[in-house]
Amino acid sequence: MKDPNLLVGMESPDDAGVYRINDDLAIILTLDFFTPIVDDAYDFGQIAVTNALSDVYAMGGRPLLAMNIICFPGKGMDIAILQEILRGGSDKMLEAGVLLVGGHSVDDNEIKYGLSVTGTVHPDRVLKNIGGVPGDAVILTKPLGTGIISTALKADMADQGAERKATESMKTLNRVPAEIMERFPVHACTDVTGFGLMGHACEMIERSGVGMRIFASRVPVFGEALAYARMGLIPGGAYRNREFRAPMIDMGPGVDESLGHVLFDPQTSGGLLIVLPGPDAVDLLKQLHDAGTGEAAIIGEITEGHQGRIVVEP
Repeated sequence: MKDPNLLVGMESPDDAGVYRINDDLAIILTLDFFTPIVDDAYDFGQIAVTNALSDVYAMGGRPLLAMNIICFPGKGMDIAILQEILRGGSDKMLEAGVLLVGGHSVDDNEIKYGLSVTGTVHPDRVLKNIGGVPGDAVILTKPLGTGIISTALKADMADQGAERKATESMKTLNRVPAEIMERFPVHACTDVTGFGLMGHACEMIERSGVGMRIFASRVPVFGEALAYARMGLIPGGAYRNREFRAPMIDMGPGVDESLGHVLFDPQTSGGLLIVLPGPDAVDLLKQLHDAGTGEAAIIGEITEGHQGRIVVEP
């Protein structure tokens, strides 16, 4: 069934669905939940909510309403853990200005938590993950490496400093970058999550008749993640991401091998990948830095040549 008011649906691998209500209002619909990736229950609740809300920000909208999705064992686990997860989620929704209106819980041996989210956007301001044109710059707002750090933690080989940095990044809302980019002529946007930087970058160019150049040395990366990658602490998801997207990517000979692994590292609650005209990108980056998004960087550009491919240079 086709509906002319369905602006973004299942026909494209975008971050959320978008449905037009009238000429001035569209709603954004998304859902995300997962198992704990950190030991602290409160932090896990915050990260899960931050991750779910990012899809709305990536579509150019603002999250408005949310419903909890909870899986928790009815026996054998302290209910205080669930209370801390929900407290973390509630605090993060409060920070985002999102109203919790309900939810659903299931008795499950494995803990899972997340949200279904409804946001709003003007129909003419919807951002898809395609739309870049030659000459556009590509901005990334958060450093990479949370997946590698999580792998190091599971192996008891990560220090507390690395864990703290990754946790703080994952529970930092993309609200500020999203609100700032509303002032600029953004052509495309997505958030970097499980497919890694390269996977999501491929989605931005594979159906659009353009190419992309990424300068590896400009990509913000957790230093600890790079060190762990050199030790071989690379999650299986990074290898799968690389294998799947290899036909679309030309990795330059001068790119550090370990940094190459980080570029494919699956992220949780990663940053926004924003595509807009080059001169505007410089102004946007300055405003991001002034607003406290200090790790944001211009990491590449949209090109006319090598359509449907990404060239990674040192």
